[in-house]
Amino acid sequence: MLTYQDYGRDADREGFLRRLIAEHEACGAVRTARTADLYDRQRNRTIAETVQKIYTLSGLPVTDPTAGKQRIASNFFNRLNTQRAAYLLGNGAGFEKAGTKARLGADFDTRLMQAGRLSLIHGVSFLLLNVDRVHVFPLTEFAPLWDEETGRLRAGVRYWRLSANKPLRAVLYEEDGYTRCAWEKDGFHAGEKRPYRLRVRTVPAEGGETILGGENYGALPVVPLWGSRLHQSTLVGMRQAIDSYDLIRSGLANDLCDCAEIYWLLENYGGMTDTELARFRDRLKFTHIASLDTGGEGRVTPYTQEIPHAARQAYLELLRAGIYEDFGALDVTRLSAGARTATEIQAAYQPLDEQADDFEYQVIECVQQLLGLLGIEDTPHFTRNRIANQLEQVRTVMEEAPVLDRQTLLEKLPNLTPEEAQTVLRRTGFAALKKEGD
Repeated sequence: MLTYQDYGRDADREGFLRRLIAEHEACGAVRTARTADLYDRQRNRTIAETVQKIYTLSGLPVTDPTAGKQRIASNFFNRLNTQRAAYLLGNGAGFEKAGTKARLGADFDTRLMQAGRLSLIHGVSFLLLNVDRVHVFPLTEFAPLWDEETGRLRAGVRYWRLSANKPLRAVLYEEDGYTRCAWEKDGFHAGEKRPYRLRVRTVPAEGGETILGGENYGALPVVPLWGSRLHQSTLVGMRQAIDSYDLIRSGLANDLCDCAEIYWLLENYGGMTDTELARFRDRLKFTHIASLDTGGEGRVTPYTQEIPHAARQAYLELLRAGIYEDFGALDVTRLSAGARTATEIQAAYQPLDEQADDFEYQVIECVQQLLGLLGIEDTPHFTRNRIANQLEQVRTVMEEAPVLDRQTLLEKLPNLTPEEAQTVLRRTGFAALKKEGD
Protein backbone atom coordinates (compact mmCIF):
# COMPACT_ATOMS: atom_id res chain seq x y z
CA MET A 1 0.00 0.00 0.00
CA LEU A 2 1.49 3.33 -1.08
CA THR A 3 1.02 6.31 1.24
CA TYR A 4 1.40 10.06 1.13
CA GLN A 5 4.86 9.74 2.68
CA ASP A 6 5.90 7.35 -0.12
CA TYR A 7 4.88 9.98 -2.65
CA GLY A 8 7.00 12.60 -0.91
CA ARG A 9 10.06 10.33 -0.93
CA ASP A 10 9.79 9.31 -4.60
CA ALA A 11 11.32 11.74 -7.09
CA ASP A 12 10.03 9.84 -10.13
CA ARG A 13 6.48 11.17 -10.36
CA GLU A 14 5.53 9.23 -13.48
CA GLY A 15 6.79 5.95 -12.09
CA PHE A 16 5.06 6.54 -8.77
CA LEU A 17 1.73 7.34 -10.42
CA ARG A 18 1.94 4.18 -12.53
CA ARG A 19 2.64 2.04 -9.45
CA LEU A 20 -0.09 3.75 -7.47
CA ILE A 21 -2.74 3.10 -10.13
CA ALA A 22 -1.56 -0.49 -10.67
CA GLU A 23 -1.54 -1.32 -6.96
CA HIS A 24 -4.91 0.34 -6.47
CA GLU A 25 -6.46 -1.71 -9.30
CA ALA A 26 -5.05 -4.91 -7.75
CA CYS A 27 -6.08 -4.26 -4.14
CA GLY A 28 -8.86 -6.27 -2.54
CA ALA A 29 -11.16 -3.29 -1.95
CA VAL A 30 -11.24 -2.38 -5.65
CA ARG A 31 -11.73 -5.99 -6.74
CA THR A 32 -14.66 -6.24 -4.34
CA ALA A 33 -16.02 -2.93 -5.62
CA ARG A 34 -15.94 -4.11 -9.23
CA THR A 35 -17.73 -7.32 -8.27
CA ALA A 36 -20.26 -5.23 -6.34
CA ASP A 37 -20.88 -3.16 -9.48
CA LEU A 38 -21.84 -6.35 -11.32
CA TYR A 39 -24.28 -7.36 -8.57
CA ASP A 40 -25.69 -3.83 -8.60
CA ARG A 41 -26.44 -4.24 -12.32
CA GLN A 42 -28.10 -7.62 -11.65
CA ARG A 43 -25.22 -9.43 -13.33
CA ASN A 44 -24.37 -11.63 -10.35
CA ARG A 45 -21.00 -13.16 -11.07
CA THR A 46 -21.48 -16.53 -9.36
CA ILE A 47 -24.68 -17.46 -11.14
CA ALA A 48 -23.39 -16.10 -14.45
CA GLU A 49 -20.30 -18.33 -14.28
CA THR A 50 -22.06 -21.45 -13.01
CA VAL A 51 -21.63 -24.50 -15.26
CA GLN A 52 -23.35 -27.83 -14.61
CA LYS A 53 -20.84 -30.70 -14.34
CA ILE A 54 -21.16 -34.47 -14.63
CA TYR A 55 -18.51 -37.06 -13.84
CA THR A 56 -17.29 -39.76 -16.17
CA LEU A 57 -16.65 -43.37 -15.09
CA SER A 58 -13.03 -42.41 -14.51
CA GLY A 59 -14.09 -39.60 -12.17
CA LEU A 60 -13.23 -36.68 -14.45
CA PRO A 61 -15.63 -33.70 -14.41
CA VAL A 62 -17.00 -32.61 -17.77
CA THR A 63 -19.61 -30.03 -18.77
CA ASP A 64 -23.11 -31.49 -18.91
CA PRO A 65 -24.41 -30.63 -22.41
CA THR A 66 -27.96 -31.69 -21.53
CA ALA A 67 -28.34 -29.52 -18.42
CA GLY A 68 -30.67 -26.51 -18.43
CA LYS A 69 -29.09 -23.12 -19.08
CA GLN A 70 -31.36 -20.99 -16.86
CA ARG A 71 -29.31 -18.50 -14.82
CA ILE A 72 -31.67 -16.24 -12.90
CA ALA A 73 -29.95 -13.37 -11.08
CA SER A 74 -31.79 -11.67 -8.22
CA ASN A 75 -31.84 -7.91 -7.67
CA PHE A 76 -31.41 -7.86 -3.89
CA PHE A 77 -28.15 -5.92 -3.91
CA ASN A 78 -29.43 -3.06 -6.05
CA ARG A 79 -32.72 -2.79 -4.22
CA LEU A 80 -31.42 -2.91 -0.66
CA ASN A 81 -28.61 -0.38 -1.21
CA THR A 82 -31.03 1.93 -3.00
CA GLN A 83 -33.47 1.58 -0.12
CA ARG A 84 -30.90 2.54 2.53
CA ALA A 85 -29.53 5.47 0.52
CA ALA A 86 -32.96 6.80 -0.46
CA TYR A 87 -34.31 6.33 3.07
CA LEU A 88 -31.73 8.76 4.47
CA LEU A 89 -30.92 11.02 1.50
CA GLY A 90 -34.06 10.83 -0.64
CA ASN A 91 -35.45 14.10 0.73
CA GLY A 92 -32.16 15.94 0.46
CA ALA A 93 -30.09 17.66 3.13
CA GLY A 94 -31.24 20.54 5.28
CA PHE A 95 -29.06 23.01 7.17
CA GLU A 96 -29.49 25.27 10.17
CA LYS A 97 -28.19 28.38 8.40
CA ALA A 98 -29.78 29.91 5.34
CA GLY A 99 -27.60 29.89 2.26
CA THR A 100 -25.40 26.97 3.29
CA LYS A 101 -26.72 24.55 0.68
CA ALA A 102 -26.39 27.17 -2.07
CA ARG A 103 -22.63 27.34 -1.42
CA LEU A 104 -22.40 23.61 -2.24
CA GLY A 105 -24.14 23.85 -5.61
CA ALA A 106 -27.64 23.64 -7.00
CA ASP A 107 -27.33 19.88 -7.55
CA PHE A 108 -25.79 19.08 -4.15
CA ASP A 109 -28.65 16.78 -3.09
CA THR A 110 -28.28 14.77 -6.29
CA ARG A 111 -24.51 14.50 -5.88
CA LEU A 112 -24.81 13.52 -2.23
CA MET A 113 -27.30 10.78 -3.11
CA GLN A 114 -24.93 9.50 -5.81
CA ALA A 115 -21.97 9.53 -3.43
CA GLY A 116 -23.96 7.92 -0.63
CA ARG A 117 -25.12 5.03 -2.78
CA LEU A 118 -21.60 4.47 -4.14
CA SER A 119 -20.20 4.49 -0.61
CA LEU A 120 -22.54 1.64 0.31
CA ILE A 121 -21.71 -0.41 -2.79
CA HIS A 122 -17.94 0.22 -2.81
CA GLY A 123 -17.39 0.92 0.88
CA VAL A 124 -16.26 4.50 0.22
CA SER A 125 -16.67 7.27 -2.34
CA PHE A 126 -14.93 10.62 -2.70
CA LEU A 127 -16.35 14.14 -3.09
CA LEU A 128 -14.35 16.92 -4.72
CA LEU A 129 -15.29 20.50 -3.81
CA ASN A 130 -14.92 22.51 -7.01
CA VAL A 131 -15.53 26.12 -5.87
CA ASP A 132 -19.35 26.16 -6.03
CA ARG A 133 -20.22 22.56 -6.87
CA VAL A 134 -19.36 19.02 -5.83
CA HIS A 135 -18.10 16.14 -7.99
CA VAL A 136 -18.23 12.45 -7.05
CA PHE A 137 -15.43 9.91 -7.63
CA PRO A 138 -16.02 6.18 -7.18
CA LEU A 139 -13.38 4.02 -5.53
CA THR A 140 -12.78 2.27 -8.87
CA GLU A 141 -11.55 5.55 -10.38
CA PHE A 142 -9.74 7.23 -7.48
CA ALA A 143 -6.53 6.05 -5.84
CA PRO A 144 -6.14 7.74 -2.42
CA LEU A 145 -2.92 8.57 -0.63
CA TRP A 146 -3.44 8.37 3.12
CA ASP A 147 -1.17 9.94 5.71
CA GLU A 148 0.74 7.31 7.69
CA GLU A 149 0.66 9.38 10.88
CA THR A 150 -2.84 10.85 10.99
CA GLY A 151 -4.77 8.58 8.63
CA ARG A 152 -6.15 11.61 6.78
CA LEU A 153 -6.48 11.80 3.02
CA ARG A 154 -3.61 14.03 1.86
CA ALA A 155 -3.61 13.44 -1.92
CA GLY A 156 -5.08 11.20 -4.59
CA VAL A 157 -5.27 10.38 -8.29
CA ARG A 158 -8.45 10.29 -10.33
CA TYR A 159 -7.82 8.15 -13.43
CA TRP A 160 -9.85 6.87 -16.36
CA ARG A 161 -9.55 5.36 -19.81
CA LEU A 162 -12.39 5.38 -22.35
CA SER A 163 -11.27 2.11 -23.95
CA ALA A 164 -8.23 -0.15 -24.19
CA ASN A 165 -6.91 1.67 -27.27
CA LYS A 166 -7.28 5.12 -25.75
CA PRO A 167 -4.72 6.91 -23.56
CA LEU A 168 -4.84 6.63 -19.79
CA ARG A 169 -5.66 10.00 -18.28
CA ALA A 170 -5.32 11.13 -14.68
CA VAL A 171 -5.57 14.13 -12.40
CA LEU A 172 -3.28 14.35 -9.39
CA TYR A 173 -4.94 16.19 -6.50
CA GLU A 174 -2.67 17.68 -3.85
CA GLU A 175 -3.22 20.20 -1.10
CA ASP A 176 -1.47 22.95 -3.07
CA GLY A 177 -3.17 22.33 -6.43
CA TYR A 178 -3.98 19.76 -9.10
CA THR A 179 -2.07 18.48 -12.13
CA ARG A 180 -3.51 16.89 -15.29
CA CYS A 181 -1.57 13.93 -16.69
CA ALA A 182 -1.86 11.56 -19.65
CA TRP A 183 0.02 8.60 -21.06
CA GLU A 184 -0.12 9.21 -24.80
CA LYS A 185 1.46 7.12 -27.57
CA ASP A 186 4.52 9.37 -27.54
CA GLY A 187 4.99 9.14 -23.78
CA PHE A 188 3.96 10.70 -20.49
CA HIS A 189 2.64 14.26 -20.42
CA ALA A 190 1.98 16.34 -17.33
CA GLY A 191 0.61 19.87 -17.27
CA GLU A 192 1.43 22.63 -14.84
CA LYS A 193 0.05 22.49 -11.33
CA ARG A 194 -2.96 24.79 -11.03
CA PRO A 195 -4.70 26.21 -7.94
CA TYR A 196 -8.21 25.05 -7.14
CA ARG A 197 -9.74 28.54 -7.13
CA LEU A 198 -8.86 30.96 -9.91
CA ARG A 199 -9.46 34.69 -10.02
CA VAL A 200 -10.62 35.48 -13.54
CA ARG A 201 -11.37 38.79 -15.23
CA THR A 202 -13.80 38.71 -18.14
CA VAL A 203 -13.75 41.55 -20.67
CA PRO A 204 -16.55 41.14 -23.28
CA ALA A 205 -14.91 43.62 -25.62
CA GLU A 206 -11.73 41.57 -25.69
CA GLY A 207 -13.70 38.34 -26.14
CA GLY A 208 -11.93 36.27 -23.52
CA GLU A 209 -10.93 35.69 -19.91
CA THR A 210 -7.75 36.68 -18.14
CA ILE A 211 -6.51 34.66 -15.17
CA LEU A 212 -5.37 37.11 -12.51
CA GLY A 213 -4.28 34.58 -9.92
CA GLY A 214 -5.43 31.70 -7.79
CA GLU A 215 -5.59 30.23 -4.33
CA ASN A 216 -6.11 26.88 -2.64
CA TYR A 217 -8.16 25.63 0.27
CA GLY A 218 -6.80 25.05 3.73
CA ALA A 219 -6.75 21.30 3.09
CA LEU A 220 -7.19 18.81 0.27
CA PRO A 221 -10.63 19.52 -1.26
CA VAL A 222 -11.31 15.78 -1.74
CA VAL A 223 -13.29 14.26 1.13
CA PRO A 224 -14.02 10.53 1.66
CA LEU A 225 -17.56 9.37 2.40
CA TRP A 226 -17.61 5.97 4.10
CA GLY A 227 -20.67 3.76 3.83
CA SER A 228 -20.42 2.57 7.43
CA ARG A 229 -18.05 2.41 10.38
CA LEU A 230 -16.86 -0.95 9.01
CA HIS A 231 -15.31 0.78 5.96
CA GLN A 232 -16.26 -2.06 3.61
CA SER A 233 -18.71 -2.83 0.82
CA THR A 234 -22.16 -4.09 1.76
CA LEU A 235 -21.47 -7.02 -0.57
CA VAL A 236 -19.15 -8.48 2.08
CA GLY A 237 -21.13 -11.13 3.94
CA MET A 238 -24.16 -10.62 1.73
CA ARG A 239 -22.80 -12.24 -1.41
CA GLN A 240 -23.04 -15.81 -0.15
CA ALA A 241 -26.73 -15.48 0.67
CA ILE A 242 -27.50 -13.89 -2.71
CA ASP A 243 -25.54 -16.61 -4.54
CA SER A 244 -27.36 -19.34 -2.63
CA TYR A 245 -30.73 -17.81 -3.49
CA ASP A 246 -29.83 -17.48 -7.18
CA LEU A 247 -28.45 -21.02 -7.44
CA ILE A 248 -31.49 -22.63 -5.84
CA ARG A 249 -33.98 -20.63 -7.87
CA SER A 250 -32.08 -21.29 -11.10
CA GLY A 251 -31.75 -24.97 -10.20
CA LEU A 252 -35.50 -25.26 -9.79
CA ALA A 253 -36.06 -23.62 -13.16
CA ASN A 254 -33.56 -25.97 -14.80
CA ASP A 255 -35.21 -29.01 -13.25
CA LEU A 256 -38.53 -27.92 -14.70
CA CYS A 257 -36.91 -27.56 -18.13
CA ASP A 258 -34.90 -30.78 -17.96
CA CYS A 259 -37.74 -33.03 -16.81
CA ALA A 260 -40.65 -33.62 -19.20
CA GLU A 261 -44.10 -33.18 -17.71
CA ILE A 262 -45.40 -36.22 -19.63
CA TYR A 263 -43.40 -39.12 -20.98
CA TRP A 264 -44.44 -42.37 -22.64
CA LEU A 265 -43.41 -45.93 -21.91
CA LEU A 266 -43.66 -48.38 -24.82
CA GLU A 267 -43.69 -51.98 -23.65
CA ASN A 268 -42.61 -54.88 -25.88
CA TYR A 269 -41.51 -52.58 -28.70
CA GLY A 270 -37.82 -53.16 -28.34
CA GLY A 271 -37.48 -53.62 -32.08
CA MET A 272 -38.08 -49.90 -32.74
CA THR A 273 -34.98 -47.94 -33.62
CA ASP A 274 -34.12 -44.57 -32.08
CA THR A 275 -35.32 -42.88 -35.26
CA GLU A 276 -38.69 -44.65 -35.08
CA LEU A 277 -39.06 -43.76 -31.41
CA ALA A 278 -38.33 -40.10 -32.16
CA ARG A 279 -40.81 -40.16 -35.03
CA PHE A 280 -43.45 -41.64 -32.73
CA ARG A 281 -42.82 -38.92 -30.10
CA ASP A 282 -42.93 -36.09 -32.64
CA ARG A 283 -46.18 -37.36 -34.17
CA LEU A 284 -47.74 -37.73 -30.75
CA LYS A 285 -46.78 -34.19 -29.74
CA PHE A 286 -48.11 -32.80 -33.02
CA THR A 287 -51.38 -34.73 -33.46
CA HIS A 288 -51.95 -36.00 -29.89
CA ILE A 289 -53.03 -39.26 -31.55
CA ALA A 290 -50.97 -42.40 -32.20
CA SER A 291 -51.88 -45.77 -33.67
CA LEU A 292 -49.83 -48.83 -32.77
CA ASP A 293 -50.31 -52.51 -33.32
CA THR A 294 -50.80 -53.61 -29.72
CA GLY A 295 -51.52 -57.21 -30.52
CA GLY A 296 -50.19 -59.58 -27.97
CA GLU A 297 -48.66 -57.93 -24.90
CA GLY A 298 -47.70 -54.58 -26.39
CA ARG A 299 -48.80 -51.51 -24.46
CA VAL A 300 -48.37 -47.71 -24.50
CA THR A 301 -48.58 -46.00 -21.09
CA PRO A 302 -48.30 -42.23 -20.37
CA TYR A 303 -46.61 -41.09 -17.16
CA THR A 304 -46.34 -37.71 -15.49
CA GLN A 305 -43.84 -36.55 -12.89
CA GLU A 306 -43.94 -33.70 -10.43
CA ILE A 307 -40.77 -31.79 -9.58
CA PRO A 308 -40.24 -31.58 -5.80
CA HIS A 309 -40.36 -27.88 -4.97
CA ALA A 310 -41.88 -27.43 -1.51
CA ALA A 311 -38.58 -27.72 0.36
CA ARG A 312 -36.79 -25.40 -2.07
CA GLN A 313 -39.61 -22.86 -1.94
CA ALA A 314 -39.50 -22.85 1.86
CA TYR A 315 -35.73 -22.41 1.84
CA LEU A 316 -35.96 -19.56 -0.69
CA GLU A 317 -38.37 -17.76 1.62
CA LEU A 318 -36.01 -18.28 4.56
CA LEU A 319 -33.11 -16.95 2.50
CA ARG A 320 -35.07 -13.90 1.42
CA ALA A 321 -36.10 -13.09 4.99
CA GLY A 322 -32.51 -13.63 6.16
CA ILE A 323 -31.10 -11.29 3.52
CA TYR A 324 -33.46 -8.50 4.58
CA GLU A 325 -32.78 -9.13 8.27
CA ASP A 326 -28.99 -9.24 7.95
CA PHE A 327 -28.91 -6.13 5.77
CA GLY A 328 -31.21 -4.29 8.16
CA ALA A 329 -33.76 -3.50 5.44
CA LEU A 330 -37.52 -3.07 5.39
CA ASP A 331 -39.44 -5.83 3.62
CA VAL A 332 -42.54 -3.98 2.42
CA THR A 333 -44.31 -7.26 1.65
CA ARG A 334 -44.61 -7.77 5.41
CA LEU A 335 -46.27 -4.40 5.90
CA SER A 336 -49.89 -3.58 5.23
CA ALA A 337 -50.08 0.15 5.85
CA GLY A 338 -53.86 0.20 5.86
CA ALA A 339 -54.03 -2.26 8.74
CA ARG A 340 -51.05 -1.03 10.78
CA THR A 341 -50.82 1.61 13.44
CA ALA A 342 -48.05 4.18 13.48
CA THR A 343 -46.39 2.30 16.36
CA GLU A 344 -46.34 -0.96 14.41
CA ILE A 345 -44.93 0.74 11.32
CA GLN A 346 -42.27 2.46 13.42
CA ALA A 347 -41.27 -0.88 14.97
CA ALA A 348 -40.93 -2.43 11.49
CA TYR A 349 -38.50 0.36 10.58
CA GLN A 350 -36.24 -0.26 13.59
CA PRO A 351 -33.61 -2.41 11.76
CA LEU A 352 -33.44 0.10 8.89
CA ASP A 353 -33.13 2.98 11.36
CA GLU A 354 -30.21 1.30 13.12
CA GLN A 355 -28.27 0.94 9.89
CA ALA A 356 -29.28 4.41 8.68
CA ASP A 357 -27.98 5.93 11.94
CA ASP A 358 -24.51 4.53 11.29
CA PHE A 359 -24.69 5.72 7.68
CA GLU A 360 -25.89 9.18 8.76
CA TYR A 361 -22.88 9.70 11.04
CA GLN A 362 -20.58 9.09 8.07
CA VAL A 363 -22.55 11.48 5.85
CA ILE A 364 -22.60 14.23 8.47
CA GLU A 365 -18.84 13.97 9.00
CA CYS A 366 -18.23 14.15 5.24
CA VAL A 367 -20.51 17.16 4.70
CA GLN A 368 -19.00 19.01 7.66
CA GLN A 369 -15.54 18.55 6.14
CA LEU A 370 -16.80 20.06 2.88
CA LEU A 371 -18.30 22.98 4.78
CA GLY A 372 -15.04 23.42 6.69
CA LEU A 373 -13.23 23.97 3.39
CA LEU A 374 -15.64 26.85 2.72
CA GLY A 375 -15.25 28.27 6.23
CA ILE A 376 -18.84 27.42 7.19
CA GLU A 377 -19.85 26.01 10.57
CA ASP A 378 -23.13 24.18 10.12
CA THR A 379 -24.64 20.73 10.58
CA PRO A 380 -26.74 18.91 7.99
CA HIS A 381 -29.97 17.19 8.96
CA PHE A 382 -32.06 14.71 7.03
CA THR A 383 -35.74 13.79 6.86
CA ARG A 384 -36.01 10.06 6.43
CA ASN A 385 -38.23 8.80 3.66
CA ARG A 386 -40.60 6.26 5.20
CA ILE A 387 -44.06 4.79 4.86
CA ALA A 388 -46.22 6.10 7.68
CA ASN A 389 -49.73 6.33 8.95
CA GLN A 390 -49.69 10.09 8.41
CA LEU A 391 -53.24 10.67 9.63
CA GLU A 392 -52.39 9.19 13.01
CA GLN A 393 -49.15 11.19 13.17
CA VAL A 394 -50.91 14.45 12.29
CA ARG A 395 -53.51 13.82 15.00
CA THR A 396 -50.74 13.28 17.55
CA VAL A 397 -48.99 16.51 16.53
CA MET A 398 -52.23 18.50 16.69
CA GLU A 399 -52.89 17.20 20.19
CA GLU A 400 -49.49 18.61 21.18
CA ALA A 401 -50.19 21.95 19.46
CA PRO A 402 -51.18 23.86 22.66
CA VAL A 403 -47.69 23.35 24.15
CA LEU A 404 -45.64 23.77 20.96
CA ASP A 405 -44.55 26.90 19.14
CA ARG A 406 -45.59 27.26 15.50
CA GLN A 407 -42.19 26.46 14.02
CA THR A 408 -41.83 23.23 15.98
CA LEU A 409 -45.39 22.29 15.10
CA LEU A 410 -44.74 22.68 11.36
CA GLU A 411 -41.43 20.81 11.56
CA LYS A 412 -43.14 17.85 13.20
CA LEU A 413 -45.84 17.48 10.55
CA PRO A 414 -44.93 14.34 8.53
CA ASN A 415 -46.26 15.68 5.22
CA LEU A 416 -43.97 18.76 5.21
CA THR A 417 -40.26 18.82 4.41
CA PRO A 418 -38.02 21.20 6.40
CA GLU A 419 -37.86 23.55 3.41
CA GLU A 420 -41.66 23.55 3.08
CA ALA A 421 -42.02 24.29 6.80
CA GLN A 422 -39.72 27.31 6.44
CA THR A 423 -41.69 28.48 3.41
CA VAL A 424 -44.94 28.34 5.38
CA LEU A 425 -43.34 30.34 8.18
CA ARG A 426 -42.17 33.03 5.77
CA ARG A 427 -45.53 33.25 4.00
CA THR A 428 -47.41 33.64 7.24
CA GLY A 429 -44.96 36.24 8.53
CA PHE A 430 -44.26 34.23 11.65
CA ALA A 431 -40.51 34.25 11.16
CA ALA A 432 -40.45 38.05 10.94
CA LEU A 433 -42.60 38.42 14.06
CA LYS A 434 -40.40 36.06 15.96
CA LYS A 435 -37.32 38.06 14.98
CA GLU A 436 -38.91 41.30 16.14
CA GLY A 437 -39.92 39.68 19.43
CA ASP A 438 -36.39 38.52 20.06
